[in-house]
Amino acid sequence: MTVSSPATSVTRGTGPGPVSFILGVGAATAAAHLGNNFTTYLIGGLMDRFGFTPVQMGAWSMTETMSYAAAMFLVAPRIATLSPRLLMIVAGVLVVTAQLGSAALVSFAPLLFGRIMTGFGFGLANSALNLAAGLQEHPARVISAGIAVQTVIFALINLGLPVVGAHFGVSGMFAALAGLSTVFTLAAAWLPAESGNPGKDAGGLTSAGLGADEWRVLASMALFTFGSLAIWPFMERAAHAINISAVTFGRYQSAATIVSALGNIILAATAARLRLSWTFALAVFICAGACAALTTVSSGSAFGWALILFNSSWFICYPLLLGIAYSVDESGGRLAVLSSAVWLLMMSLGSLATGVLAQALGGYRMVGPLGMVFCVISGATIWPLARRLDVGKRLARMADNAAA
Repeated sequence: MTVSSPATSVTRGTGPGPVSFILGVGAATAAAHLGNNFTTYLIGGLMDRFGFTPVQMGAWSMTETMSYAAAMFLVAPRIATLSPRLLMIVAGVLVVTAQLGSAALVSFAPLLFGRIMTGFGFGLANSALNLAAGLQEHPARVISAGIAVQTVIFALINLGLPVVGAHFGVSGMFAALAGLSTVFTLAAAWLPAESGNPGKDAGGLTSAGLGADEWRVLASMALFTFGSLAIWPFMERAAHAINISAVTFGRYQSAATIVSALGNIILAATAARLRLSWTFALAVFICAGACAALTTVSSGSAFGWALILFNSSWFICYPLLLGIAYSVDESGGRLAVLSSAVWLLMMSLGSLATGVLAQALGGYRMVGPLGMVFCVISGATIWPLARRLDVGKRLARMADNAAA
């Protein structure tokens, strides 16, 4: 996938960067997505220990993701004037403090406040990631490489965190996640210290409006993430409903993340040569089918295969959508940050809706099929823009060949 050059004042590298940079991006990716991937274990642990209801846990999860989105909406207009490394340091302090504090809490209200802090920290970390990727010539390739590193790490965490929970309870899981955030924040020191636009007036970026293509990207991201991630915070509970233990779920999740890593390695290597429209269409339809299967299958093995298909296709769709965002962006990363913020906003609304639906119907069965519908609509929404980018890439290649 060819990513067009944004505003000329944005500094771009010539590739995804050296190994240290990719490791830094991987650490930033892991730091930013700890909450998205492992809050499901915390929800299960809190419900088991304190008897919180699905609606309470939906609100708890929504609070974190709304705070996550708020941080990214706040940062987006000024993203090109900020330092990725500094953003990561502030993010790490917030997340570690909140997770350690939550380990000692026993009531709902203080735990809810802790999610505001972690969410804001995760949002700053994701902003740092998008900014660092936007400084490179092929941001989607960098995002894919970072996700590949992240998924290898998360495969190990999926094996270990349920064991920590079994021995030390939900407090032990909070403490373990705080320790992991510390490590990832230190490793993310490999991110650039300088901003993309050190001399740029942030007011100019703030006042710039969004074009039709940019709104199309945001709409597609909103539909895709609302549909695919509504069940995510309750995934462990959905598995529990068909008698899959937390440890077994962790093994399934670990296998799914390994497959996702392989998929992102392939995507990073082939992104520049892929037809964006057809690749995204295939991935989003697989993800849609997997969404439906996750809440309708009745056997552990079928759930495991659905989870593998869901994870691997989701982590293809997301960097492709971000690649489209970078392609049409003229502000040096603002649209990518806004896209990620929209993702978190819609996930938070989806988690609340899932909690209400599950409590009203006594289960999660209808969540997956409804998510499938939103995923399909997302694919239809982005298709015209993706096709146009494919045509533009093909014409540019023909012009280069003719000039040669």
